[in-house]
Amino acid sequence: MIRSLYSAATGMEAMDFNMAVISNNLANVNTTGYKRGRADFQDLMYQSLRLVGTLSEAGNQIPTGVQLGLGVKPAAIQKIFLQGDFVQTQNELDMAISGKGFFQVTLPDGSIAYSRAGSFKLDNTGAVVTSDGYRLEPTITIPTDATAISIDSTGGVFVTQPGTTTPTLVGTIQLGNFVNPAGLSSIGRNLYKESDASGPPTTGTAGQNEFGTVEQGFLELSNVSIVQELVNMITGQRAYEVNSKAIQSSDEMLQTANGLKR
Repeated sequence: MIRSLYSAATGMEAMDFNMAVISNNLANVNTTGYKRGRADFQDLMYQSLRLVGTLSEAGNQIPTGVQLGLGVKPAAIQKIFLQGDFVQTQNELDMAISGKGFFQVTLPDGSIAYSRAGSFKLDNTGAVVTSDGYRLEPTITIPTDATAISIDSTGGVFVTQPGTTTPTLVGTIQLGNFVNPAGLSSIGRNLYKESDASGPPTTGTAGQNEFGTVEQGFLELSNVSIVQELVNMITGQRAYEVNSKAIQSSDEMLQTANGLKR
């Protein structure tokens, strides 16, 4: 009965952990480029009361043993990098990646971060930056006299200037990609950094090799499904309740045992 108390307690803790992941997904349902997280769990160690394959008193091999599980624990929170829906904004500096790849931005310490959020702006020097002022890598600067900005599917950035009708190429957006995107380290602000698990980045031109294409005037929405998250929430809540019932039942059994008299 004591073991059941602790096992059920780990179940309640796991469901609380799961609810935190679901809540974060729902909180970011309108976050551009957000990728939903999924909590993975695994069972804890087992107490072997009788080993599998031991011999009985008659010399026969016992086909099954007695292994008592001791509960559950969180194993991972996996980012699901499925493509989110696109929304058209008609903003010249809004971009979405159709397919694989990440935008590259330069952090204040000079390191490179990666993002699926393509809501870019211009700073006071004309450089293309994120909402936090981090510059797109490689740096692309728009001339102050530009009257229009055009970005093609391969990431080429063209501007139209007064006195000419021919667009001028001012830079090309380079995308990054990883063998294991789920291994990227989330640092907030819609940004990821590489890790040992993700492997080193490969960079290249949009629309070539394994890289997706760049779509101007669109943003990639969060890939969170509210219906799916609500179903997961209900399932987690019921699992939390049933584990609490197991604790209550174990407590009542202990109370009954303590009330026994000779």
